[in-house]
Amino acid sequence: MSSPRSNTGLPSVLRQLGKMTAIRDTYLVEQSLLRTLGPLLGVTCTSLYRIDAQGLVVRSLHHSRAVTADEGGMQRVTENIEEVANEEGLPEELLDLLENVRLLDKPSSRQHGAEHLICYPIHGGGELCGYFVLHRELDISSAEDSIVRGVLEVFNNFYDLLDTSQRDRLTGLLNRYSLELNLDRLWNLLHARSHAPATVRESRREELSQRYWLAILDVDHFKNINDTYGHLIGDEVLIVVTRLLEASFRRSDLIYRYGGEEFIAIVAANDLEGAVRVFERARRKIESFKFPRVGQVTISGGFSGADPVVLPQEVINRADSALYESKKAGRNCISHYESLVQQGVLKEVSAGSVDLF
Repeated sequence: MSSPRSNTGLPSVLRQLGKMTAIRDTYLVEQSLLRTLGPLLGVTCTSLYRIDAQGLVVRSLHHSRAVTADEGGMQRVTENIEEVANEEGLPEELLDLLENVRLLDKPSSRQHGAEHLICYPIHGGGELCGYFVLHRELDISSAEDSIVRGVLEVFNNFYDLLDTSQRDRLTGLLNRYSLELNLDRLWNLLHARSHAPATVRESRREELSQRYWLAILDVDHFKNINDTYGHLIGDEVLIVVTRLLEASFRRSDLIYRYGGEEFIAIVAANDLEGAVRVFERARRKIESFKFPRVGQVTISGGFSGADPVVLPQEVINRADSALYESKKAGRNCISHYESLVQQGVLKEVSAGSVDLF
């Protein structure tokens, strides 16, 4: 490793750690990590990669920082955070480095042209759950390495605490509070995509072709299950339903326990037919499973397109209206709100539009 830099920026790091641990949103804590370590290490670009249980990258954050001078000589710092879901086509040298870190479970670096590609493992719940990556002309010094490890340890511990507070204790799914945080994030992302310059839209035409869909899923006759078999069996049913939903949806989809026997799923699909296939797969998987003691359990659902110009709560209301129609139709089915409106089954109510951007 190279010799230590003259200024490790320790006071600044301590201030940034103080700011990080004052945040109550896991996503913003991830941003804070990149904003802390980038300037400390004298790099303009840092990245955070999140992986699933199979070690595949499911989400990444990329932070860039530029320092420019205006006509008066005053320096201005501009920052940009970009989130990418289902990142594919990662450079071979990066994939090799990530695999090396995964196997050794310790930091590693590679020479890449005139730069060093440096990667640190990130842990959560005692398991490897991601990587912190940066490009730099020089390798990390011993003093810098110690500080980066210390910052990551604080980050990992604090992130775990926040993540636990945003999960349902029974099922382990993300809870309603986490849903509220992620809805704001998702709607900002959708709005940014719809207002991207034409050149950006063209370069991301495949990504932009994907739409998001929000569904409310409800366990049919759950009160009867509780009344007949008791709440312990009812809890077991909810846990099994959760595992079946997790097995049905893709690793990039989001599932929340909305309350009681209700779940919310947010999935990406190119079109309505694709969304129907995703939700029907989950419904059939639960319908075909033989639950201990209870036997067959079914779910009903309603879903709507996640339109960035419509308030998130209104999209939830639309999905809930479609769910109600599924219940009226005899349960064990999934209904699409916009289709019900076109068929005249539901009357669309004028909704408030998003004005927070």
